Amino acid sequence: MQTYKVAIVGTGGIAAVHASNLSRTNNRAELVAACDVDDARLQAFADEHGITGRYQSLTELLAEAKPDIVHLCTPPMMHIDQAIECLEAGVHVLSEKPPALSLADFDRLNTAETEGGAQFSCVFQHRFGDASAAARTLIGGTDFGRPLVARCDTLWYRPDEYFDLPWRGTWKAEGGGPTMGHGIHQFDLLLHLLGPWEEVNAIASRQARATSTEDLSAALVRFENGAAATVINSLLSPRETSDIRVDCEFATIELSHLYGYATKDWTITAAPGHEDAISAAWTGQPLERGSGHSAQFLAMYDALDAGQPLPAGADSARQTLEFAAAIYASAFTGQPVRRGDIVPGHPFYGGMDGEGRGTRALDSTALGSTALASAARA
Repeated sequence: MQTYKVAIVGTGGIAAVHASNLSRTNNRAELVAACDVDDARLQAFADEHGITGRYQSLTELLAEAKPDIVHLCTPPMMHIDQAIECLEAGVHVLSEKPPALSLADFDRLNTAETEGGAQFSCVFQHRFGDASAAARTLIGGTDFGRPLVARCDTLWYRPDEYFDLPWRGTWKAEGGGPTMGHGIHQFDLLLHLLGPWEEVNAIASRQARATSTEDLSAALVRFENGAAATVINSLLSPRETSDIRVDCEFATIELSHLYGYATKDWTITAAPGHEDAISAAWTGQPLERGSGHSAQFLAMYDALDAGQPLPAGADSARQTLEFAAAIYASAFTGQPVRRGDIVPGHPFYGGMDGEGRGTRALDSTALGSTALASAARA
């Protein structure tokens, strides 16, 4: 098993999560460099985590530290250009979400991966717990039966001061509100469990926060396998929870947690008369490893060792980004959106705001005073 040289770009809060989880990969990774335009923050981060290579330029880091993998922990608007620079240099990329602010930007990765020979992966760590792997195996199988009904709720709370950072709550910097920046982890897991979605009908609104984006979205989704699901993404919920529930023919699978889960956070309920089969099917799966960044890191290293495509790679990350785009497109046009509809020339291909459609729709329907919309545009 190879030990991979890793660099972290961006040394804010999520970078500490990456560094901590890298230390739990059984020496599969060596953290050789860090990069940040804020030198004081860079030095403090590097001192805390014992990092020798310290750079204020990604270009210099790539040339001098020569990492195998770069973790992008920068603000969302920087992800795609930094990913492309790394890929063109032949360096693998693990990017925090969202992977890009639009499908148009994301599709630029194709050329960069081909030319540089490196691969892109997005941080969707909820896919990598043992229980999620077990659920994915059992949903649609003989014991659990077809998935019929599902719900996926990201009910979080972010107060007004959360948006004091000037790039938060803006289309230009974050690409959207909780649909892009918060709920994306949960509905990525839902898509991972249920497979390709077929059609989305959605609403989005700005209920209370002085942002330019939505602070709430809700969608009704039809999947190719016939399952129907609701998806809610909120920053307005004082009792914070992250929940997924899938009702199959013979069993209900539920996951309730907040920012990460262990096996104990999953509940399996059998339909009457199926208790023994359901219990045996669930307990017969490996269930030791919980979710988290380190689980995804290890899966990434295993794939590289084997010369296989990276998990949560560009193709599957694009499907999740397309789902987010469909929520916005449906919410701001009032029309259902089918998978594959958002292509070059579509107003939501170049941005989640749909060439200003989102801003106009939210300004016209925002609850509260006119001052809320004025503050959002500021």
